Amino acid sequence: MSAFYEEVQTLRQEMIARRRDLHRHPELAFQETRTAGIVAAALSELGLEVRTGVGKTGVVALLEGDREGPTLLIRADMDALPIQEENETDYVSETPGVMHACGHDAHTTIGLAVAKMLSQRRAGIRGRVKFVFQPAEEIGEGARAMIEDGVLDAPRPDFSIGLHMWNELPVGRVAVTAGPCMAAADVWSCRITGYGGHGAQPDKTRDPIVAAAQVVSAVQTIASRNVNPLDMAVVTVGAIHGGDAFNVIPPVVEMKGTIRTYRKDTQALVHRRLHDICEGVASALQCQAGVEIRTMTLAVDNDPEIADRIARIAAGIVGEENVLRNLRTMGSEDMSFLMDDIPGCYFFIGSANAERGLNYPHHNPRFDIDEEAMFIGAAILAEAAASFILPSGEQG
Repeated sequence: MSAFYEEVQTLRQEMIARRRDLHRHPELAFQETRTAGIVAAALSELGLEVRTGVGKTGVVALLEGDREGPTLLIRADMDALPIQEENETDYVSETPGVMHACGHDAHTTIGLAVAKMLSQRRAGIRGRVKFVFQPAEEIGEGARAMIEDGVLDAPRPDFSIGLHMWNELPVGRVAVTAGPCMAAADVWSCRITGYGGHGAQPDKTRDPIVAAAQVVSAVQTIASRNVNPLDMAVVTVGAIHGGDAFNVIPPVVEMKGTIRTYRKDTQALVHRRLHDICEGVASALQCQAGVEIRTMTLAVDNDPEIADRIARIAAGIVGEENVLRNLRTMGSEDMSFLMDDIPGCYFFIGSANAERGLNYPHHNPRFDIDEEAMFIGAAILAEAAASFILPSGEQG
């Protein structure tokens, strides 16, 4: 059994108390001032060099070893969601309309536990660890904000790792996937402009609602008829708005949705076809379409060698039979920006426990985790970090 897993057991009560405190006091994207203050204070107590206000409310701490070596980035996100919690625990959110419904309270707790364990091994470290506590993951803006404030500079990381609680897996299981494991996310919008008029005289109008209806059907052919069947893509129409009265054909309809892809060439293909279809269908129905596409996140693409290393570390803690190597999701993560051109790995820690009713999905008002997942995650993350910066004989 990992020496780090044994050490984590001595931190159990501290970690539970911290996670539950954070859960009681959730903060939305770029409002994580209390959380950031707790993080900065804890890191300062460890004697680390701490910077606050990075990317508005982010915190960065540097743990310097006494010998030259690589720079490893470890990332944890801190923000909560605009959801009214429906759980009945003694640590339920005390902030109306806001809750930690995705496990970021656990991620922050794990990050601090790993910082504590590694700081106690400072004398043996070759290189350095850059601990990144990131705001605003839920809106896909925190990583870029921190990058703009220099989180990847002075020094630039050689490697980047992180983890996510995962309520689609039971506690005790871990997923580490080589290659793409989370999708790039784009936000798209289309404005279809026609010519409005009376609902009883459609011949005197150019109906953008009819055009929008055709577009909804036609964009579904992008994934089914343009993308290689062995690849993956999702094109979703999430909202349509047009008109206010039952007997009026409006002049404009607004549509918006999301695109999810793993490969950059597939992403470019979907973008091109979305433009073609929206503009072409609208034109055929005597309307005009204006399309805008904004990239929210890149794909999370794990380095195969690092993924294999972490999978083997996880197997030493939870058993080979409990390590999945092929979990992929079309969900997105802005951790991708902290791994872009930086070899790294982002992995998942099973956190559900159906017997205790702790198996609600992420972003659900009843979401909660089995806290045992935190100890597994902290041990794997610490040992993975140690494999980059500590000689094998000094990790335990």
